[in-house]
Amino acid sequence: MTENDRRLNYEPPQSAEELLRRYAEGERYFAESELDHSNYDFQNSILEGADFSRSFITADFRGANLKRVSFVSANIKTCDFRNADLEGADFSGAALEATQFEGAKLQGTRFEGAGCYSYTMKADEKPWW
Repeated sequence: MTENDRRLNYEPPQSAEELLRRYAEGERYFAESELDHSNYDFQNSILEGADFSRSFITADFRGANLKRVSFVSANIKTCDFRNADLEGADFSGAALEATQFEGAKLQGTRFEGAGCYSYTMKADEKPWW
């Protein structure tokens, strides 16, 4: 089965446990997932290189390894990224509402076009909240 076939037959994970299991099995494509049904707890998880593009996310990512994760055009509400490693992550065009980034590693992280409370971030800007 090709990568394209897998994406055509893609079923988003229904729980944090399922997502973490699928990640451990090698899956990285979680685009268009609805991760808001319950309290998704990814504290200290390793999700390096995952794709959450165009997803709706309400989760706790404190201390998680999120290097090179794609959150492009995702709807990110009340997420906690404190002390997470977001090096090289991409939040371009994402909606960031009530998110926390204190202590997060943001080297090389992109936020261009991301919006927060009617403000659109410019190239090379980082969250200040």
